Order: sequence, then structure tokens, then C-alpha cells
Amino acid sequence: MLDKTLNIVDMLENNEENVGKTESKITEVLNENSDVAVAKPTGKENDTTEAVKEIEKSMAADAENESSKEVVVPVVDYTALSLEELVSELQTTLSSNPIQKIKPQVDGVKNAFNQKFGALLSEKKAAFIEEGGNAIDFQFTSPVKSSYNKLLSEYKKKRDAYYNDLEKQLSVNLEKREAVIEQLKELIKTADTATMYKSFKELQDSWRAIGPVPKNHYNDTWKIYHHHVERFYDLLSLSNDFRDLDFKHNLEQKLKIIAKAEALSEVKDINEAFKELQELHKVWKEEIGPVSKEMREEVWQKFSAATKKIHDRRHDYFREMRSKYQDIIEKKLEIVAKINSYDTSENKSHNDWQKSIKDIEELRQQYFDAGKLPYSKSEEVWQKFKAATKKFNSAKNVFYKEEKNEQQDNLKQKIALIELAESLKESEDWESATNTLKKIQADWKKIGHVPRKFSDDIWKRFKTACNHYFDRYHQQKNSLNKEQQQIVETKKEFLDTIKDLQEPTKEKALEAINTWRSLGKLPRNARHLDGKFNKQIDRILESLSLDKKEVSMLKFTNVVDGYLADEDVRKLDSEQLFVRKKIDEVVKEIQQLENNLSFFSNAKDDNPLVLNVKNRVNEFKDDLSIWKEKLNYIKKLDY
Repeated sequence: MLDKTLNIVDMLENNEENVGKTESKITEVLNENSDVAVAKPTGKENDTTEAVKEIEKSMAADAENESSKEVVVPVVDYTALSLEELVSELQTTLSSNPIQKIKPQVDGVKNAFNQKFGALLSEKKAAFIEEGGNAIDFQFTSPVKSSYNKLLSEYKKKRDAYYNDLEKQLSVNLEKREAVIEQLKELIKTADTATMYKSFKELQDSWRAIGPVPKNHYNDTWKIYHHHVERFYDLLSLSNDFRDLDFKHNLEQKLKIIAKAEALSEVKDINEAFKELQELHKVWKEEIGPVSKEMREEVWQKFSAATKKIHDRRHDYFREMRSKYQDIIEKKLEIVAKINSYDTSENKSHNDWQKSIKDIEELRQQYFDAGKLPYSKSEEVWQKFKAATKKFNSAKNVFYKEEKNEQQDNLKQKIALIELAESLKESEDWESATNTLKKIQADWKKIGHVPRKFSDDIWKRFKTACNHYFDRYHQQKNSLNKEQQQIVETKKEFLDTIKDLQEPTKEKALEAINTWRSLGKLPRNARHLDGKFNKQIDRILESLSLDKKEVSMLKFTNVVDGYLADEDVRKLDSEQLFVRKKIDEVVKEIQQLENNLSFFSNAKDDNPLVLNVKNRVNEFKDDLSIWKEKLNYIKKLDY
């Protein structure tokens, strides 16, 4: 028995998988449960490298993974997707993949969604403030946001449920492995040379079939199990044929693993190589038994050397990554410093603040574009960034709070003008009332914004009062008399001559316009003749060899000058609003087309689709130039 005890101690001291000095906890368990006395560990240094220790830590963490097989989830450029597409992508990811494998994809969707929705929120808020609203009153909801929140909640519930179930399963697996260890100990105690090898192989199969255990028990459980495996092989000396055959098979398998480990040093992706190395260590420890005593040290040293190569490469990789992280941190801190030093002291108007908001938004985007950092490195920088933006937002909120007070004063002034207009709408003192209402309209334009929730209502009241008076005023003026009737007849005759105009030219068209106006002002109920005349002028101009812009401007000035001659302020205002609206529409079309072009960055310049979009952009830009010239023309009119 003493010889056998010394033999086991010798095996333990030279075993390649026994990491470091045997843990006191393990030693106690072994001494307590073994029929063979186990010597306490000696003080000599073991040969296990730091690289192997790191592999074992990683293996213990990975032991909680449900399956060693990787589920490949497609990599998507989430920044290129719309909000609706991101929600759809999240839904597809949740429904098509194991819940424990999709965290990187979910995080990618979250980052892209939050960034895009934040930009949309800023845009909506800026529009709200520009229309006269106060920042603290701003609210915005979106169906796509509700759908996103629902899916994210579903993901968290499924993830939590999975890990709760996994924790229970890990505990069950631990109990099963401990039961196998107990059976192995019992087999050693009651060894029957005729049947013990078969029973041992059955226990080995049972051990390998058991799933993962909690990572804090992984290494200890394996070491206890492996110790008793070695005890069994020592007892197997009575059946040397079986033992030698097993040793030979195990050596062949371990040499294959060494070859695979050595090949991993050439794999470019060091993280992938490290992951595969973990799998090799797992097979080495859990699926292959010991080799003969004289070969143990040699094969273990080869495996350790291959492991160390991967370990050193991985450390170099992370050292390089730490250097990159420092560059990202420095870039982000530079942007934070710019936000902190941003001067808003000269901002006196809403437009000033809108420009500042745009500047800060650009800096925010630069911050996010600078790169991503691990949480441990990003938190401090993020808090500084939040503090800097909070400083800017506080100054902005102070301005808009004061702006709100000013809007209340504007509201009082406009209500006073409405009450005055309403008091004059039935007046028959045409000259005095007309002059007063025109002044009221001019004063209205000079008063600034009012709170958004009142703007539509007070405008409707003011417009109704003014329109009511001027409708009465024009109705009174348009009562036909002999002189007005003569103007109507004369213009009808002139209109007939225009229809039959021979060899039209630009000069003849302009001369006809001047003649038409010199014939006098049509009464209100005969204004349709102006429309017929304008159509004939348009026909003449379109038949001439003039460029598009010149024809468009001649038509426009003809109509607008007619409104001005008739002193029709409402039509002039309406025309100006229409021109502004067209400018906005054309600008949006150009922006949309240019945005579409950004998706063809890899297409050749002679691509028919690209050429078509570029041609359309140029056409819209030509139209924009014309509409802007029209706006400048009407703004210069004194009415």
C-alpha cells in the first residue's frame, strides 16, 4: 500500500494538467474521500504558464455557454437603415436566433436607433421652437418608437428567462458531475479487475455527456475528477494491456491537438484563434485521458508552448487596442472641450440659438463618430460630455424661458389689434377705416411670435375681420358705372386684337401689357378679363425663342404687377406665400435626391441611374433659382 501511495504522489507531481499547487480546498476533499493517502503538495514551482491559466479562466467562463457551436448571426450595417428598418431587423433577429447569441446585434440596433431617433427628436424640437413653442412644452411620440420599446422589452424578458433557466440547469449538471465523481471513487474502492475498466469507460461517457456547470465550480470539479481518474489508472496496473492501449490512443489524440494548436498561431483573427484554443484545451482536459508517464511532460510542454504563442499574440493585440482607445478618448475630450468653451453670450435671437443648436449637434455627432469605447473606459468621458452639453442646454433654456415671456407680451399686442380690426369691420367711413386697417396689418407684421397654441386662433380672428371689411370695401367700389363699363368694353376689344396678333415678339408682348394697364382698372366683377389677357400673353411668350427663366419671369411680373396696379394686397400676400412654399418644396426635393445619390457612392459616374438623378437635381436647382428671383421681385414691391 505504501508503494502504491508513493506512486500516486509521483503521478500527481508530474501530471501536465494539474495546475499549480493543489488548492487546499481540493486537497481536503481528496483526503476526505480517498482510501489512498495523498501527500500534501510540495513547494516546487509547477510548469504551467500564465497563458494556460488564462485559458482555464476563459474556459470556466465559457463553461456556462449552452452549446459550443457558434450560431452565426449576419452582420448588418445598422447605420444605413431607417428607423422602421431597424425595428424590422430587431424583430427578425429576435425571432430567428437563440436569445443568448444576439447581444452584439441587439446592441448594434440600439445604438443606431437611439442615434437616429435622437436626431429626429432634435429636428422636431427645433421645428417646434422655430414655430414659437417653448422647449419645456415639447412632446413627441412615434409609433415606430413604441414598437421598438416593445421588442426591446421582449428581448430582455426572454434573455432573463434564458439565464434563469440556465442557472438552474448548471446547478443540476454540477450535481450530476459530483455524482459521477462519487461513483468513480466507489469504483476505485471496490475495484473488480474483470469489470472495472468497462465500468470506468461508462462513467467517462456519463461525465462527457453532462452539460456545463457554474464557472466558479468548473476547474475545482474537473481537478477532483481528474485526480480520481489518475487513481484509477494507477490501480489499472493489474490490466496493463488495457492501460497501455488507452495511453497509446490518448497520446495520438493529444499530438493531433498540439498540431492544431500550433497551426492556430498563423490565424489572422487572434480572437478567433483564442476561442478555438479554448476548445482544444477543453477537449484535452475533458475528453482525452492521461498518456504514459514518460511522455506526459514532453507532450504537455509542446502544448504549453503552442498555447503561449497565441497568448502572447493576444496580449499584443489588446496592448494595441488600449493604445487606440487612448486616441479615441483624446479625440472625445477635445470635442468636450469645444462644447465647454462654446460661446453663447452673443445669442440674442431665436435664429442665433438655432445656429448654435446646429453647431452643438455637429459636435455631438463628431463625439459619437470618434469611435466606441468599452464601458470601463467610456463612463468618465461620457459624464464630462453630458456635463458640457447640460451647460449649453441650461443657457438655451434660460433664453427660451425669457422668449416665452416676450411671446406673452406679443400675444397681448396682437389681441389689441384684433379688437380694433373687429371694431372697424362694419365701418362705412371708407377712407379712414381703410387707412387704419392697412396700418393695423403693417403693425401686425412687426410684432414677433406668440405662443404656438394661440397662433392659429388669433390669426384666423384677425384675417376674418380684415377680409370682412375689405370684401365690403371692394364690393362698394365695384358697383359698375358708365365709365367702368366703357373700360370693360375697351379691354374686351383689345383682347380680341391680341388673339389675332401677327408675328409676335417680346417687344409686342411688353407693349400689349402696358396698353392693357393704360386702358384702366377693371371693376371687381370683371376681373376675369385679366386672367384671359394673361393667358394670351403667356401663349405669346411661350411661342418666342426665349429661355425658360426669362419666360417664367415675364409671366410672373405681368401677373404681380397687375395685382399691384389693382392694389390687391391679399393677392400679393398670397402670391408671396405661394412662392415661399414652392421654394421649400424644391429645396426638399433637391435634398432628397442628393441624399439618394449618397447611396450610389460606389457607382460609376456614367451609370444611367446616377446620371438621371443628377439631371433631376440640376433641373430642380434651375427651378429654385427662378423661384428665388420671383421672391426677390415681389419683396421689393412697395405695397
